[in-house]
Amino acid sequence: MPERKLPTISLEGSLEHITFYNKQNHYTVGRLKTGFPKTTVTIVGHLPKALVGETIKLTGKWATHPRYGQQFRFETAEILLPATIDGIRNYLTSGILSGIGPSTSEKIIARFGEQTFAIIEESPEKLTQIDGIGKKKASMIHSQWQSHHCLTTIMKFLQENGIKTVYSGKIYKTYGNEALDIIQQDPYQLANDIPGIDFPMADRIARNLGIEMNVYDRAQACILHILREAIGDGHVFMREKNLLERISGLYEIDSQTAGESLEDLSNSGDIVIESFSDTTSNGRAVYLKPMWQAEHAIANRITALLSIPITPLPTPIKNVLTEVENTLIISLSSEQQKVLEAVTNHRISIITGGPGTGKTTLIKSITEMNRILGRCVCLAAPTGRAARRLSEVTGQKAHTIHKLLEYSFEEQLFGKGPDDPIDADIIIIDEVSMVDTILMYHLLNAIPFNATVIMVGDAHQLPPVGPGNMLSDMIASEKIPVFYLKTIFRQAAESPIIVNAHHVRNGKFPHLNKMNEPFDAQAEFYFIEQHTPENVVSSIVDLCSKKLPDMFNLNPVDDIQVLSPMHKGVAGTINLNRQLQAALNMNSGTLSNGNNRFKVGDKVMHLKNNYQKDVFNGDIGAITQMDKANDLLCVDFYGRNVEYGLEEIDELALGYAISVHKSQGSEYPAVVLPLITQHYIMLQRNLLYTGITRAKKYVVLVGTKKALSIALKNNKPQLRCSGLSDRLCSMVR
Repeated sequence: MPERKLPTISLEGSLEHITFYNKQNHYTVGRLKTGFPKTTVTIVGHLPKALVGETIKLTGKWATHPRYGQQFRFETAEILLPATIDGIRNYLTSGILSGIGPSTSEKIIARFGEQTFAIIEESPEKLTQIDGIGKKKASMIHSQWQSHHCLTTIMKFLQENGIKTVYSGKIYKTYGNEALDIIQQDPYQLANDIPGIDFPMADRIARNLGIEMNVYDRAQACILHILREAIGDGHVFMREKNLLERISGLYEIDSQTAGESLEDLSNSGDIVIESFSDTTSNGRAVYLKPMWQAEHAIANRITALLSIPITPLPTPIKNVLTEVENTLIISLSSEQQKVLEAVTNHRISIITGGPGTGKTTLIKSITEMNRILGRCVCLAAPTGRAARRLSEVTGQKAHTIHKLLEYSFEEQLFGKGPDDPIDADIIIIDEVSMVDTILMYHLLNAIPFNATVIMVGDAHQLPPVGPGNMLSDMIASEKIPVFYLKTIFRQAAESPIIVNAHHVRNGKFPHLNKMNEPFDAQAEFYFIEQHTPENVVSSIVDLCSKKLPDMFNLNPVDDIQVLSPMHKGVAGTINLNRQLQAALNMNSGTLSNGNNRFKVGDKVMHLKNNYQKDVFNGDIGAITQMDKANDLLCVDFYGRNVEYGLEEIDELALGYAISVHKSQGSEYPAVVLPLITQHYIMLQRNLLYTGITRAKKYVVLVGTKKALSIALKNNKPQLRCSGLSDRLCSMVR
């Protein structure tokens, strides 16, 4: 029998208690006292700035939570002003208007009665008639009233236009008490100023307000929106032809208006338009101004570094190499020796190669060589995990690039730059394939011209999450010295993981070993055939909870990492995390925030850089303690406990299964990868290659050979529009 859909209803009452409130997204859990019948119910949804005592009207549906029982999950909320004397009294003493206690509220009500709110809003000077309220206090009460009333008005306006009220706080913080006037005059300004509100949302408001179609401000807002979307897809610019087609096709803006709007935006400095020519077509490239500035500055900085002569070594290179080998107790190959010697002769260079080709050994050797020469070496990587791994393999301290550049997330500014550059002679950046255009701009901007820059990475791995494809573009330009490591060392050549990784890199089918009994424990690289997403998930849960721990003596939480190409779907990270949590963590008692439900012992991933806690995007830890009474939990990150309040829990996600993108820069003893045709859009050779190369000891692919074949053949990941390679070709002589 199909599940009965519950109707959407309205609920009105007084907010009696706030159980939880997230300041960032206004997610609220509270108790509402309703009038008919008189009862108190749990409410869950987004409710900006509501305070206990306020009367609110909610629209939503009843739902049953598996742990907390019946709840009213609301989609819209409207804060109402009470009409009765008791309601006015409760409102005045709720804390919404500071400075009004029970005694003062009684005096105000006795003097103004049901006109109290009208007096506060329209004639606040009359409040001075109340004993204890002077001009300053009356002005403060009026200001607080305006702020709160403005926020509730914004909430109501957004609801009327089908926009989530979660944005009301951001809008008020940006525009203040004039917010509604600004929005009604130019709703498209929202798409420029408020993160999360895009052009279609602003356009909906404009249509509802009856603003004329095809006007230039609409066309300009549309252009900026599409360019921002392109950046989100990894592009630095858009081809003018594609941009105009998208504008007219999706948003019904005629070509003349679109073309004139492009020129207006170019003249105002919001965008930059340049001619370009590539192997497929000629035309014009359209950049958002900051992206053009970043790309142009990167090319300028690289050109400048390439033009500066390098200082010769004070000691013969052969003598230094011998000392490096003796100190590190290694024997460098002739290929490695040539690269080591070559990088000392260039101000900026790139070292690239696949797994097992000795990139890590070279970084250690370059670091040691420069230590011997008395030079200051600085090591950095794009993520906290990559920096930690770099530190482990070199024995030297390594930073994230953001930390190296002294980035302030509060002020969103980089401390290091041309006026205060990085204090180092040699700067080595590992995992440079993960660095996007904006971060590369700030990095190069902070490198002094007397320093040497060595960038290390594998161009066959996934491009950065952000815009651009820095490593590939720099290599393609053929203007920066690039040193290829091609030799796979004997020990690595015997590793099935590394051999198969190179097969995948070259589009060849890897050698697949079954895990059926009897199986080859030395095979390291296995394939389990499953034909449905449900069976894939079931097999992965069995692998992580039983088979791999029993076969290879692995810790199911610490040693095994599931990597999925996608978040959604049966075999996506979200569902995999739920299933793996149920199988691997039998502890009871949870602490919840929205969709997150955590238990002691859970494997979790931190989602964004937090320099106050010294925890970074992608760091993996385990929940060690939970204090439900005070809404606190502790996470062990690499032997260090970090405390999270309930309002900070949205910085965490379950980490049993993570995306392949999030795994970049990390290594795990065992990696399990689902491969199904339902992930078709993400079945790419570089994604598969990146996932496989995260494993140190064991790889298990679960799915179909058809999906594996699709991934191997798809060596044409989305072409990113960027001009760095051409720019370097034209600037570097």
